Amino acid sequence: MKFGKIDNPGEIAFFLPPDHKDTNDILSNQTAKVDRPNINIGCAKWNKQYLKSFYPKGIGNKELEYYSSHFNCIEMNAFFYRIFPIEMVQKWYDRSADDFLFHPKIPQTISQFRRLKNCDDKVDQFLSSVHQFKEKLGTCFLQMHPTFGPDKLDDLESFITKWPKDVALSVEVRHPEWYSNEKNSNALYQLIESHNITHTITDTSGRRDMLHMRLSTPKCFVRFTGSNHDSDYQRIDQWYERLKLWIDLGIQEINFFIHQNTDLGRPFLADYFIQRLNKELGYNLVRPID
Repeated sequence: MKFGKIDNPGEIAFFLPPDHKDTNDILSNQTAKVDRPNINIGCAKWNKQYLKSFYPKGIGNKELEYYSSHFNCIEMNAFFYRIFPIEMVQKWYDRSADDFLFHPKIPQTISQFRRLKNCDDKVDQFLSSVHQFKEKLGTCFLQMHPTFGPDKLDDLESFITKWPKDVALSVEVRHPEWYSNEKNSNALYQLIESHNITHTITDTSGRRDMLHMRLSTPKCFVRFTGSNHDSDYQRIDQWYERLKLWIDLGIQEINFFIHQNTDLGRPFLADYFIQRLNKELGYNLVRPID
Protein backbone atom coordinates (compact mmCIF):
# COMPACT_ATOMS: atom_id res chain seq x y z
CA MET A 1 0.00 0.00 0.00
CA LYS A 2 1.81 3.15 -1.20
CA PHE A 3 -0.67 5.56 0.36
CA GLY A 4 1.00 7.28 3.31
CA LYS A 5 4.40 5.71 2.64
CA ILE A 6 7.47 7.69 3.73
CA ASP A 7 11.20 7.17 3.22
CA ASN A 8 12.35 7.84 6.79
CA PRO A 9 10.12 5.98 9.30
CA GLY A 10 12.96 5.95 11.83
CA GLU A 11 12.58 9.71 12.27
CA ILE A 12 8.96 9.50 13.41
CA ALA A 13 7.93 9.08 17.05
CA PHE A 14 5.05 6.69 16.44
CA PHE A 15 2.25 6.59 18.95
CA LEU A 16 -1.45 5.81 19.00
CA PRO A 17 -3.51 8.86 19.94
CA PRO A 18 -6.05 8.59 22.74
CA ASP A 19 -9.47 7.28 21.86
CA HIS A 20 -11.98 9.78 20.57
CA LYS A 21 -14.25 10.87 23.41
CA ASP A 22 -17.25 9.05 21.88
CA THR A 23 -15.53 5.68 21.43
CA ASN A 24 -16.00 4.73 25.07
CA ASP A 25 -19.73 5.47 24.75
CA ILE A 26 -20.04 3.30 21.64
CA LEU A 27 -18.49 0.35 23.48
CA SER A 28 -20.03 0.93 26.90
CA ASN A 29 -23.64 1.63 25.86
CA GLN A 30 -24.29 -1.58 23.94
CA THR A 31 -27.45 -3.52 24.66
CA ALA A 32 -25.85 -6.80 23.58
CA LYS A 33 -22.38 -7.55 24.88
CA VAL A 34 -20.04 -10.44 24.22
CA ASP A 35 -17.77 -12.15 26.70
CA ARG A 36 -15.00 -12.50 24.16
CA PRO A 37 -14.86 -10.86 20.72
CA ASN A 38 -13.95 -12.60 17.51
CA ILE A 39 -10.50 -11.52 16.31
CA ASN A 40 -9.75 -11.73 12.59
CA ILE A 41 -6.20 -11.04 11.42
CA GLY A 42 -5.06 -11.26 7.82
CA CYS A 43 -3.23 -9.78 4.85
CA ALA A 44 -4.46 -7.90 1.78
CA LYS A 45 -3.77 -10.65 -0.78
CA TRP A 46 -2.90 -14.31 -0.80
CA ASN A 47 -0.87 -14.62 -4.02
CA LYS A 48 2.79 -15.64 -4.01
CA GLN A 49 3.96 -12.37 -5.55
CA TYR A 50 2.62 -10.48 -2.52
CA LEU A 51 3.66 -13.01 0.14
CA LYS A 52 7.00 -13.99 -1.32
CA SER A 53 8.56 -15.50 1.79
CA PHE A 54 5.42 -17.17 3.11
CA TYR A 55 4.64 -20.17 0.94
CA PRO A 56 6.66 -23.39 0.95
CA LYS A 57 8.28 -24.57 -2.25
CA GLY A 58 6.05 -26.57 -4.53
CA ILE A 59 2.82 -24.97 -3.31
CA GLY A 60 1.57 -24.84 -6.91
CA ASN A 61 -2.03 -23.64 -7.19
CA LYS A 62 -2.86 -24.41 -3.54
CA GLU A 63 -2.12 -20.89 -2.29
CA LEU A 64 -5.60 -20.21 -0.90
CA GLU A 65 -5.78 -23.57 0.84
CA TYR A 66 -2.43 -22.91 2.51
CA TYR A 67 -3.16 -19.26 3.31
CA SER A 68 -6.56 -20.02 4.87
CA SER A 69 -4.97 -22.66 7.11
CA HIS A 70 -2.47 -20.07 8.46
CA PHE A 71 -4.69 -16.97 8.62
CA ASN A 72 -8.37 -16.70 9.46
CA CYS A 73 -9.27 -13.90 7.02
CA ILE A 74 -8.23 -11.80 4.03
CA GLU A 75 -8.73 -8.13 3.20
CA MET A 76 -9.58 -8.97 -0.37
CA ASN A 77 -8.15 -6.16 -2.50
CA ALA A 78 -8.66 -8.15 -5.71
CA PHE A 79 -12.30 -7.02 -5.86
CA PHE A 80 -11.10 -3.42 -6.10
CA TYR A 81 -9.97 -4.09 -9.66
CA ARG A 82 -12.80 -6.28 -10.93
CA ILE A 83 -16.06 -7.98 -9.98
CA PHE A 84 -15.50 -11.71 -10.11
CA PRO A 85 -17.96 -14.21 -11.58
CA ILE A 86 -20.10 -16.11 -9.10
CA GLU A 87 -18.46 -19.35 -10.24
CA MET A 88 -15.02 -18.06 -9.22
CA VAL A 89 -16.28 -16.94 -5.82
CA GLN A 90 -17.83 -20.36 -5.30
CA LYS A 91 -14.45 -21.97 -5.99
CA TRP A 92 -12.77 -19.73 -3.42
CA TYR A 93 -15.49 -20.60 -0.95
CA ASP A 94 -14.98 -24.31 -1.53
CA ARG A 95 -11.17 -24.15 -1.33
CA SER A 96 -10.89 -22.08 1.87
CA ALA A 97 -10.97 -23.29 5.46
CA ASP A 98 -14.37 -23.68 7.11
CA ASP A 99 -13.92 -20.80 9.56
CA PHE A 100 -12.25 -18.44 7.07
CA LEU A 101 -13.64 -14.95 6.27
CA PHE A 102 -13.38 -12.89 3.08
CA HIS A 103 -13.55 -9.07 3.47
CA PRO A 104 -13.94 -7.84 -0.13
CA LYS A 105 -13.01 -4.32 -1.16
CA ILE A 106 -15.69 -2.47 -3.12
CA PRO A 107 -14.59 -2.04 -6.76
CA GLN A 108 -12.88 1.15 -7.87
CA THR A 109 -15.52 1.52 -10.60
CA ILE A 110 -17.92 2.40 -7.78
CA SER A 111 -15.66 4.29 -5.37
CA GLN A 112 -13.04 5.96 -7.57
CA PHE A 113 -14.44 6.30 -11.09
CA ARG A 114 -18.16 6.89 -10.51
CA ARG A 115 -17.50 8.26 -7.00
CA LEU A 116 -20.65 6.60 -5.61
CA LYS A 117 -22.97 8.17 -8.22
CA ASN A 118 -24.95 6.33 -10.91
CA CYS A 119 -23.49 3.02 -9.81
CA ASP A 120 -26.50 0.97 -8.68
CA ASP A 121 -25.87 -1.55 -11.45
CA LYS A 122 -22.27 -2.13 -10.36
CA VAL A 123 -23.25 -2.34 -6.70
CA ASP A 124 -25.83 -5.01 -7.55
CA GLN A 125 -23.22 -6.97 -9.52
CA PHE A 126 -20.75 -6.73 -6.67
CA LEU A 127 -23.28 -7.86 -4.08
CA SER A 128 -24.44 -10.77 -6.24
CA SER A 129 -20.84 -11.88 -6.49
CA VAL A 130 -19.81 -11.59 -2.83
CA HIS A 131 -23.04 -13.14 -1.55
CA GLN A 132 -21.59 -16.39 -2.89
CA PHE A 133 -19.16 -16.32 0.02
CA LYS A 134 -22.23 -17.08 2.16
CA GLU A 135 -21.31 -17.43 5.85
CA LYS A 136 -17.67 -16.70 4.96
CA LEU A 137 -18.52 -13.13 3.90
CA GLY A 138 -17.00 -10.69 6.37
CA THR A 139 -17.16 -6.90 6.25
CA CYS A 140 -17.15 -5.20 2.84
CA PHE A 141 -14.71 -2.32 2.64
CA LEU A 142 -15.32 1.02 0.89
CA GLN A 143 -12.20 3.12 0.28
CA MET A 144 -12.68 6.58 -1.17
CA HIS A 145 -10.14 8.54 -3.21
CA PRO A 146 -8.13 11.23 -1.34
CA THR A 147 -9.89 13.91 -3.41
CA PHE A 148 -13.33 12.80 -2.16
CA GLY A 149 -13.88 15.54 0.41
CA PRO A 150 -16.55 16.62 2.90
CA ASP A 151 -18.37 18.54 0.16
CA LYS A 152 -19.41 15.09 -1.12
CA LEU A 153 -21.09 14.04 2.12
CA ASP A 154 -24.48 13.86 0.38
CA ASP A 155 -23.11 11.37 -2.14
CA LEU A 156 -21.75 9.21 0.67
CA GLU A 157 -25.07 9.42 2.49
CA SER A 158 -27.01 8.39 -0.61
CA PHE A 159 -24.75 5.37 -1.10
CA ILE A 160 -24.90 4.30 2.55
CA THR A 161 -28.67 4.73 2.72
CA LYS A 162 -29.13 2.26 -0.14
CA TRP A 163 -26.56 -0.23 1.12
CA PRO A 164 -28.24 -3.46 2.36
CA LYS A 165 -28.50 -3.56 6.14
CA ASP A 166 -27.61 -7.25 6.30
CA VAL A 167 -24.18 -6.76 4.68
CA ALA A 168 -21.53 -5.35 7.02
CA LEU A 169 -19.71 -2.30 5.66
CA SER A 170 -16.65 -0.31 6.72
CA VAL A 171 -15.80 3.09 5.23
CA GLU A 172 -12.42 4.77 4.77
CA VAL A 173 -12.24 8.43 3.71
CA ARG A 174 -8.85 9.96 2.95
CA HIS A 175 -9.31 13.66 2.24
CA PRO A 176 -7.53 15.50 5.11
CA GLU A 177 -10.46 17.87 5.71
CA TRP A 178 -12.61 15.02 7.00
CA TYR A 179 -10.45 15.02 10.12
CA SER A 180 -8.88 18.48 10.29
CA ASN A 181 -12.27 20.19 10.63
CA GLU A 182 -14.42 19.16 13.60
CA LYS A 183 -17.66 20.07 11.85
CA ASN A 184 -16.80 17.76 8.97
CA SER A 185 -15.74 14.99 11.32
CA ASN A 186 -18.92 15.18 13.36
CA ALA A 187 -21.09 15.08 10.24
CA LEU A 188 -19.25 11.95 9.08
CA TYR A 189 -19.48 10.27 12.49
CA GLN A 190 -23.20 11.01 12.77
CA LEU A 191 -23.89 9.62 9.31
CA ILE A 192 -22.03 6.32 9.61
CA GLU A 193 -23.04 5.70 13.21
CA SER A 194 -26.72 6.21 12.41
CA HIS A 195 -26.48 3.54 9.69
CA ASN A 196 -24.40 1.10 11.76
CA ILE A 197 -21.41 1.49 9.43
CA THR A 198 -17.93 0.79 10.79
CA HIS A 199 -15.34 3.56 10.56
CA THR A 200 -12.09 2.22 9.10
CA ILE A 201 -8.94 3.13 11.02
CA THR A 202 -5.84 3.36 8.85
CA ASP A 203 -2.41 3.25 10.46
CA THR A 204 0.17 4.34 7.90
CA SER A 205 3.37 6.29 8.47
CA GLY A 206 2.64 9.41 6.44
CA ARG A 207 -1.01 10.03 7.34
CA ARG A 208 -1.29 9.93 11.10
CA ASP A 209 -4.50 11.99 10.92
CA MET A 210 -6.31 8.82 9.82
CA LEU A 211 -5.73 7.37 13.27
CA HIS A 212 -8.96 9.04 14.35
CA MET A 213 -9.64 6.32 16.98
CA ARG A 214 -13.35 6.98 16.70
CA LEU A 215 -15.41 3.80 16.60
CA SER A 216 -18.90 4.10 15.11
CA THR A 217 -19.97 0.52 15.88
CA PRO A 218 -18.86 -1.99 18.53
CA LYS A 219 -16.48 -3.39 15.91
CA CYS A 220 -13.18 -2.21 14.50
CA PHE A 221 -11.71 -2.48 11.02
CA VAL A 222 -8.02 -1.58 11.19
CA ARG A 223 -5.62 -1.40 8.24
CA PHE A 224 -2.02 -1.39 9.42
CA THR A 225 0.81 -0.67 6.97
CA GLY A 226 4.25 -1.69 8.16
CA SER A 227 7.25 0.48 7.29
CA ASN A 228 9.71 -2.45 7.23
CA HIS A 229 11.46 -0.81 10.15
CA ASP A 230 12.00 -1.88 13.75
CA SER A 231 9.38 0.68 14.81
CA ASP A 232 6.72 -1.64 13.32
CA TYR A 233 6.95 -3.78 16.44
CA GLN A 234 6.50 -0.76 18.71
CA ARG A 235 3.41 0.17 16.71
CA ILE A 236 2.02 -3.39 16.91
CA ASP A 237 2.61 -3.45 20.67
CA GLN A 238 0.62 -0.24 21.02
CA TRP A 239 -2.21 -1.79 19.03
CA TYR A 240 -2.16 -4.81 21.30
CA GLU A 241 -2.65 -2.57 24.34
CA ARG A 242 -5.46 -0.62 22.66
CA LEU A 243 -7.30 -3.73 21.55
CA LYS A 244 -6.96 -5.17 25.02
CA LEU A 245 -8.62 -2.01 26.37
CA TRP A 246 -11.42 -2.27 23.81
CA ILE A 247 -11.93 -5.92 24.71
CA ASP A 248 -12.31 -4.91 28.35
CA LEU A 249 -14.88 -2.31 27.26
CA GLY A 250 -16.88 -4.91 25.35
CA ILE A 251 -15.92 -4.65 21.67
CA GLN A 252 -17.75 -7.34 19.69
CA GLU A 253 -15.43 -7.95 16.74
CA ILE A 254 -11.87 -7.05 15.76
CA ASN A 255 -10.76 -7.05 12.13
CA PHE A 256 -7.06 -6.25 11.73
CA PHE A 257 -5.22 -6.35 8.41
CA ILE A 258 -1.46 -6.07 8.17
CA HIS A 259 0.24 -4.81 5.00
CA GLN A 260 3.92 -5.72 4.99
CA ASN A 261 6.67 -6.20 2.43
CA THR A 262 7.59 -9.80 3.20
CA ASP A 263 10.35 -9.85 0.58
CA LEU A 264 12.81 -8.08 2.87
CA GLY A 265 13.46 -11.03 5.12
CA ARG A 266 11.63 -9.62 8.14
CA PRO A 267 9.54 -11.92 10.36
CA PHE A 268 5.82 -11.68 9.92
CA LEU A 269 4.36 -8.90 12.02
CA ALA A 270 1.12 -10.86 12.03
CA ASP A 271 2.78 -13.82 13.69
CA TYR A 272 4.33 -11.59 16.35
CA PHE A 273 0.93 -9.98 16.97
CA ILE A 274 -0.98 -13.26 17.10
CA GLN A 275 1.51 -14.79 19.53
CA ARG A 276 0.83 -11.97 22.00
CA LEU A 277 -2.94 -12.31 21.64
CA ASN A 278 -2.77 -16.07 22.16
CA LYS A 279 -0.32 -16.02 25.05
CA GLU A 280 -1.59 -13.02 27.00
CA LEU A 281 -5.33 -13.03 26.23
CA GLY A 282 -5.87 -16.76 25.97
CA TYR A 283 -6.86 -16.91 22.30
CA ASN A 284 -6.05 -19.83 20.04
CA LEU A 285 -5.71 -17.99 16.75
CA VAL A 286 -4.07 -19.81 13.90
CA ARG A 287 -0.51 -18.60 13.30
CA PRO A 288 1.07 -17.87 9.91
CA ILE A 289 4.35 -19.38 11.12
CA ASP A 290 4.20 -22.61 13.08
